[in-house]
Amino acid sequence: MHIAEGFLPPAHAIAWGVASAPFVVHGVRSLTREVRENPESTLLLGASGAFTFVLSALKIPSVTGSCSHPTGTGLGAILFRPPIMAVLGTITLLFQALLLAHGGLTTLGANVFSMAIVGPWAGYAVYRVLRRFDVSLMVAVFFAAFVADLSTYCVTSVQLALAFPDPGTGFLGALGKFGSIFAVTQIPLAVSEGLLTVLVMRLLVQSSKGDLTRLGVFLSGRNRTRAGEKTEDAKTEAVV
Repeated sequence: MHIAEGFLPPAHAIAWGVASAPFVVHGVRSLTREVRENPESTLLLGASGAFTFVLSALKIPSVTGSCSHPTGTGLGAILFRPPIMAVLGTITLLFQALLLAHGGLTTLGANVFSMAIVGPWAGYAVYRVLRRFDVSLMVAVFFAAFVADLSTYCVTSVQLALAFPDPGTGFLGALGKFGSIFAVTQIPLAVSEGLLTVLVMRLLVQSSKGDLTRLGVFLSGRNRTRAGEKTEDAKTEAVV
C-alpha cells in the first residue's frame, strides 16, 4: 500500500472501486450527520484526517508496485467510527495520488478498500472488544492502531496476489511471497504507529477531554452499558 498507478489489471481496478463505493457513500452520510449535529467536531475531524495524511505519506519502497508506510487510520476510527474514516481515508488517498504521485487514480478503489475500509474496521473491532473487557484505554488504542495498520497490508497482499498469481503455486504462493516481504518492514511500522497513536491520544486527553467524553472514548464495557441504561431510562421518563 499504496498500489501504484496503472499497476493493477483494469478488471481488478474496477472491481475494487465498485466494492469500495458503498462504504464511501455510507461514510459521506455519516460525516454529514456528524458535522451537522456536532459542529464542534470539525477540529478533531481535521486532525484525524491530517494524521492519516502525514503518516501514510511516509513511504518506504517495498514489494514491486507498492510500498510500506504507516496508515494513521486507527485514531480516526476510534474517535469517529469506521464509516467516517472511509471518507477521510479516501480524501487522503485522492490528494496523495494527485499531488504526491503516491498511489494512483486507477488503483484508488483498491487502496481505499485496504487502507480506508478494512484497516479502520479491523482496528475499531479490536478496540471495542478490548474496551468491552475493560482493558485500559491506551492499551486498546495501541492494538487498534497496530491491527489497522497490519490488516491494511494483509489486504494489499491479497489484492496483489489475486492480480499476479505465482506461475507455479498460484494465488497462495503469491500471497505467501507478498505477505512475507511486506512483513519485514510492516510489523515494525505497525508497532511504531501503535506507540505514536498512544502518544497522540494522551495529548488529546489533556487538551480535548470534553470532546473525547462526548465521543464516548472513555467508556469501557461496564461504563458503556451503564450509560446505555441511563439513556434508556431518560427516554422512558421523557415518554411518561
